[in-house]
Amino acid sequence: MSRTTDPTPATRARVRKRSWARVFIPVALILVWLVGASLGGPLFGKVDEVSSNDQTSYLPESADATEVQQLLGEFNDTDAIPAIAVFVGDDELSDADVEQISDAVADAPDIEGIGEDVSPALVSEDGLAAQAFIPVLGDAELGDTVTELETELQDAAPAGVTVYITGPAGFSADLVAGFAGIDGLLLGVALLAVLIILVLVYRSFLLPVVVLATSLFALCVALLTVWWLAKAEVLLLSGQTQGILFILVIGAATDYALLFVARFREELRSTKDTGAAVLAAWKGSFEPILASGGTVIAGLLCLLLSDLKSNSTLGPVASIGIVFAMLAALTLLPSLLLLFGRAAFWPRRPAFEPQVVAAENGMPSQGLWVRLARLISRRPRVIWIVTTLVLLVGALGVTQLNASGVPQSDLVLGSSQARDGQEVLGEHFPGGSGSPAYVVVAEDSLQDAADILLASDGVESVSVTSADSPSGSAPVTEDGIQAVGAPGTPVPEPTTVDGDVLLQATLSDAADSDAAASTVRELRTELDNLDAQVGGVTATAIDTNDASIHDRNLIIPVILVVIMVILMLLLRSILAPVLLILTTVLSFGTAMGVSALVFNGIFDFPGADPAVPLYGFVFLVALGIDYNIFLMTRVREESLKHGTREGILRGLAITGGVITSAGLVLAATFAALSVIPILFLVQLAFIVAFGVLLDTFVVRSLLVPALAYDIGRAIWWPSKLGRSER
Repeated sequence: MSRTTDPTPATRARVRKRSWARVFIPVALILVWLVGASLGGPLFGKVDEVSSNDQTSYLPESADATEVQQLLGEFNDTDAIPAIAVFVGDDELSDADVEQISDAVADAPDIEGIGEDVSPALVSEDGLAAQAFIPVLGDAELGDTVTELETELQDAAPAGVTVYITGPAGFSADLVAGFAGIDGLLLGVALLAVLIILVLVYRSFLLPVVVLATSLFALCVALLTVWWLAKAEVLLLSGQTQGILFILVIGAATDYALLFVARFREELRSTKDTGAAVLAAWKGSFEPILASGGTVIAGLLCLLLSDLKSNSTLGPVASIGIVFAMLAALTLLPSLLLLFGRAAFWPRRPAFEPQVVAAENGMPSQGLWVRLARLISRRPRVIWIVTTLVLLVGALGVTQLNASGVPQSDLVLGSSQARDGQEVLGEHFPGGSGSPAYVVVAEDSLQDAADILLASDGVESVSVTSADSPSGSAPVTEDGIQAVGAPGTPVPEPTTVDGDVLLQATLSDAADSDAAASTVRELRTELDNLDAQVGGVTATAIDTNDASIHDRNLIIPVILVVIMVILMLLLRSILAPVLLILTTVLSFGTAMGVSALVFNGIFDFPGADPAVPLYGFVFLVALGIDYNIFLMTRVREESLKHGTREGILRGLAITGGVITSAGLVLAATFAALSVIPILFLVQLAFIVAFGVLLDTFVVRSLLVPALAYDIGRAIWWPSKLGRSER
């Protein structure tokens, strides 16, 4: 008969210590995240305090448009953004109408945020319209100021006269209004979509909240970090970057949480000890989550090679978000699951059934993914060949993608007062009124530069900045600078800065039109001998598009190489990563091809920004490869035990459900970007959402496993696993 003895004091102490640590550590981690989230949460409504949507601020320092923009303040002694007020009558404007309009314009500086240097109202040649240039101060609340200006001018205008506010300030106000829903609408739609998917996946009440809390806490702490870095001017933040950060963190953190929860559920079937299940799930999830996050971060940081700051700054901003998404999935989520245990899955708690698990030997006995695995084992070659051909057909649509840039007036979807105002302005005045091309040239070359400008068919008139002129500028003709005012008025002296003068060329066409872009490109070529620099709205768009195309051609190949190296290190193979990259690129090509057909044939979009393919590539390849990482790391794990072909079938059957759920979550979160009426974000939302679904349901479910199964153990070449089959 055996005797039992009480544990020794030392043993009891170790047990108490482990029990205390098991409670203290997760509680401490939860409190740390809670403090971080409480500090970051209030910043959701304050991102505009540290962000900018000015296109020029994102150009390379060496770009002509950037250098000219920096000099404008020295010539004009102001950082104001010009607004163009357009007054259009039902009939020809009478003298009384013009006088009333002039009085309304003269009173504009009484509005908070409006500068003093308003121009007099200028009547069009047809007498049906008038325009005035009104400066909006750089520190004003642009959206509110432009709205109030339009309201005040409309109230003061004569009966039958409609007022529009357009020009740089008008279009910037449209962008501000477009991004206004990021903190509320975008976040709410994304979280609601994720919550619905999680409830359907888990059929549980508590677990979706736990997973969503993990994502939301990660976002709050990421925002806290990014906000202060932007405030310190370490990072440049825009509404576009902000929206992508929100979506990326929620989607990635939820995906990592889904992977962890799936491993946790597996372990609960084999052990009663919640702590042991959490630890085993953490060990099984750590490598794929770290590899997935590392791949995304590596791809994003490749954007640092970009000439455009809007691209280069997205890299570190989004990488910070991914870092906190990984940290939350590997610290906060395990802590919450350790405290809740099986109760987190209520009312569908995982049963403790080690006999069933042993009988299954790690392989589900039934279900959709088991049936799909069996189908692949019977017809692998037919499946991957047919799938590849279908994807190639879809990729042919890439030839229809127009990604050479879009007019500024088309950046915001839906109604736009600035767009309407520009159309009306072009009907009665030169199309480029209010958005001139600025030319900085040496004073002794002023007339030569003016002659070149005046000789251009795309230039309506030329003036030079002058503090002596009542309007701040004086016209320049082939005969030189002209006096402004009554006969006998002295010819004004041009304002000089370090020996340079500033010419303003009013273009014949709208500043954001293709015709205006052609004019500015021609002027740059003709003025090159004078060492002149050309800036302004049109030049900024040209420099932005040129830099975007350069970035796209440089960064895409770099991302492919970086991700391939990471996959080789992760899978200890050369062939498998090459094939995974090729399938992901094929998936991207199909997504872009289908998107091009949809953009042109259904939505009738005017084109796309050159950065759209680059952003689509970064997110589809960096994020799309995640699912192949989730799949192939599990396949490798199973192959080490059961051989390659059996490991492929097991990996697909085991990960099929969780990866599909993760794909649905990521697609839903990116689709939420479409609620922001900005053309770039709507296009990116469709490309990434469609591409993720394509990758989830076709590439990762059919093409990759069928191709790998057909190749067999050689898929792991040249590693040892590729030479020996268990």
